[in-house]
Amino acid sequence: MDKFAALSDPNRRRIIEMISAQGELTAGEISEKFTVSAPAISQHLKVLREAEILNMEKRAQQRIYSINPAGVDEMWEWLGKMRSFWNTRFDALEQFLKDGGK
Repeated sequence: MDKFAALSDPNRRRIIEMISAQGELTAGEISEKFTVSAPAISQHLKVLREAEILNMEKRAQQRIYSINPAGVDEMWEWLGKMRSFWNTRFDALEQFLKDGGK
């Protein structure tokens, strides 16, 4: 799944924010913070795992979720490329306007 599509849902972004703040959380700890059902949270976690944004580790009966740094780095790299592209374009536009549109 596309990483940005996975983050398009506000609940999934909130999950990422929570895990980022805590380092790692169990599925139960995540589910407790939402009004949606536990199965719905489970589906959100599945999407984030499939997009390789989250890692999941089984410890006994618990599933522990943490951020996948490699998945996040991939998004940062793409965003960096886009930022560089647009900065170049805006710099060219700025120069064009300074030159009086010539």
